Amino acid sequence: MENYRRTTTTVSLINYHFVFCPRYRRKIFLNDKVEQRFKEMVYETCESMKVKVIALECDKDHTHMFLNAPPTLSPSNIMAKIKGVTSKQLREEFPHLRHLQSLWTRSYFVSTAGNVSSQTIKRYVEQQKTRG
Repeated sequence: MENYRRTTTTVSLINYHFVFCPRYRRKIFLNDKVEQRFKEMVYETCESMKVKVIALECDKDHTHMFLNAPPTLSPSNIMAKIKGVTSKQLREEFPHLRHLQSLWTRSYFVSTAGNVSSQTIKRYVEQQKTRG
């Protein structure tokens, strides 16, 4: 059974599965240091928004994340914050990304997942790395 979020006025269980790509499907995650730093930034950013990272994986040219969010945040708020922070910082920290005007496409995939499929999605996200 999942842990429901409780505040004085709400009880919620809101899980989002996000997928998004770098612009032009650049294979930025082939660089392990970029991938590692990206993941650190996502965890820090999510923590600041009180979003829990359930699973986070990168493939060479896209990332999957499974996040548990409070009811006060919309998927677009979450994406704007994560993409904004990571784009700016990765371009500052990695010289080979510095020339890019923006790192991510403006689009993303999001779906909601309740209790039933949470484990399935977590497993799927974690398996992305092991696929060829």
